[in-house]
Amino acid sequence: MDPVKAESEDIEYDPIYDPFNPEVIADPYPFYARLRDEHPVHYNERMDFYVLSRYDDIFRALRKPQIFSSAQGLTPAKDEISQLGLPPTFIMMDPPDHTRLRRLITKAFTPDTVKELEPTIRQFVVDHVEAMKRKSADGEEVDLVQSIASPLPTMVVANILGVPPEDREKFDPWSDGITSASADFALDIQQAIGAVQGLVSYFGAMCQARRAHPTDDMISKLTQAEIDGDTLTDWDILGFCFVMIAGGNDTTTNLIGNSMKFLHDYPDQHRELIQDPALLPNAIEEFLRIESVVQGLSRTTKEDVERHGTRIPAGSKVHNLYASGNRDPRHWGDNADQLDIHREIDRHLSFAQGPHFCIGAHVARTMIRIYFEEMGARIGENFEIDWDRAERRQSAFTRGFTKIPIHIKA
Repeated sequence: MDPVKAESEDIEYDPIYDPFNPEVIADPYPFYARLRDEHPVHYNERMDFYVLSRYDDIFRALRKPQIFSSAQGLTPAKDEISQLGLPPTFIMMDPPDHTRLRRLITKAFTPDTVKELEPTIRQFVVDHVEAMKRKSADGEEVDLVQSIASPLPTMVVANILGVPPEDREKFDPWSDGITSASADFALDIQQAIGAVQGLVSYFGAMCQARRAHPTDDMISKLTQAEIDGDTLTDWDILGFCFVMIAGGNDTTTNLIGNSMKFLHDYPDQHRELIQDPALLPNAIEEFLRIESVVQGLSRTTKEDVERHGTRIPAGSKVHNLYASGNRDPRHWGDNADQLDIHREIDRHLSFAQGPHFCIGAHVARTMIRIYFEEMGARIGENFEIDWDRAERRQSAFTRGFTKIPIHIKA
């Protein structure tokens, strides 16, 4: 295979795997299969990073922070943190610093926090599903993403953080600026800088206000979290806000869109879920497995590592392709590329593994469960989606939709 050259720029993409190759962005899975079968440890010379694509290799790497460090950032760019010009958040730390901060954060951010929000989440979903039905009945075009998939996580994250409704429109631009990807990583960094600065300014002021006058919101709980005299700084709390906005908004929106596409492709399984909502928890894990919203995140080696006859030098960026590992037939069987809501799922990679297992996993699971419960009860199969007009997110590191036209039948 010859290198793929961009039409508008003089760039020769790595022919085996390059996250910015338009062909990879359009359909990454054939590239992942080739990596797993032929190049389980691949070196992208143009971008100077290694790629792990098999489930077992990724799983082991994520559980060994002493070898595969998060402290140099989570993308293939070696100077990611320095370009942002900000101290690292707790997701860009290794134990014991990461362990200390995570203990303090989880003391305030418990599953009970999300459970208390369930009635609010359900009412929000009901209201927005009914609004889609009314608009569709009136002949208006309805976009599933803008109507519910995007507003839902924005509302939930803002509610958790205690952000007033009039300020919530700021969330999506921050999330897009931090997580978006294009053909030029330097451009993404410039977009991310503005987004991070906006986030820091807003939540920095909120932290100061809550320390002076605590309320019952999450920011107040974080300012007061304490274990054996250890507390969180404002920057520690800002790191949590960063994770919730960048990791919570975009990812849940994409998870909803991806799941809808698979249910379209597997109508019998969709019908099963409508008839028996008790199948939803396992189905959600299968949605997460088969189409990882975050396609992969990187680590940096702290010592030389050898895998499959390839030596990875110390100080190398190693990109862990969660989406590839989640479809590795060596772990999932010969039907790894197929949706099976009855699949026995032990540990998929979509929330990572090890010390950096996604801190908001229970939030995402709650949102997507309530979404499908209410969609199934109120709409069932009585809708059509024009997938020919749906628009995929053009991103090197996340996978989802930015537009999904839906028509709800009367």
